[in-house]
Amino acid sequence: MLSRLLKEHHAKQNERKELQERRRREAIAAATCLTEALVDHLNVGVAQAYVNQRKLDHEVKTLQVQAGQFSKQTAQWIVMVEGFNQALKEIGDVENWARSIEVDMRTIATALDLSASQFLLSYRLIVTPNTFNRKWS
Repeated sequence: MLSRLLKEHHAKQNERKELQERRRREAIAAATCLTEALVDHLNVGVAQAYVNQRKLDHEVKTLQVQAGQFSKQTAQWIVMVEGFNQALKEIGDVENWARSIEVDMRTIATALDLSASQFLLSYRLIVTPNTFNRKWS
């Protein structure tokens, strides 16, 4: 009877150990699954953040290139506008010079007209009408 009780006790103890070992393995498996699920969930967020960061880096590089091109183009536009302004100033200078020459030419023409009219007037006074009617002998 004692031996039977001892055998039963050992059998129950072995059953409890097996049950405990099985539960421990199940707990470890469940914990592993939970850990993997949490890591996967976090990795999805991290992976998305990584993808977003790469996109942002690409966009930053693109914007830097475009900003450089825009800066160069703006500098070219500034040079063109300055050249255009200089050309307008030169046109204004030429126009002003032309006006000055025109005024000088009118002054000279007026002076020549006055001089010619005075010359003709003085010539008429010197040459009388009888002078032309003379016969040359």
